[in-house]
Amino acid sequence: MAPPFWYAGCVLSYTPRERLTDAEDRPYFLWDCDLTLSQFREGLGDPDPEVRAYLIGKLMRQAKPDDVFLFVRPREIRDLWPRLVRYLGRTREFWSWLFETWEGQGRVWQ
Repeated sequence: MAPPFWYAGCVLSYTPRERLTDAEDRPYFLWDCDLTLSQFREGLGDPDPEVRAYLIGKLMRQAKPDDVFLFVRPREIRDLWPRLVRYLGRTREFWSWLFETWEGQGRVWQ
């Protein structure tokens, strides 16, 4: 799985496809639920923004930060921020810092 073109130039270290999932195709970051990678991707496209916010929050909380951007664009995170922030747990400070830093550097949300 190659990273999306908009992030490929910035990725420091993303998890290779063969290490992203276990033998049953469950992503490493979904250790607490029984979803395959395909089911997770389907959920990210759910029409209900609350479902998307929950899954993105889970991803941001449990995956390596670089891996988050294999699944979701920063713009979607920004759009869903008011809904998903409550799902970030202890990672909320990190993600807040990251996006505030990017904004302070004038980076455009894509």
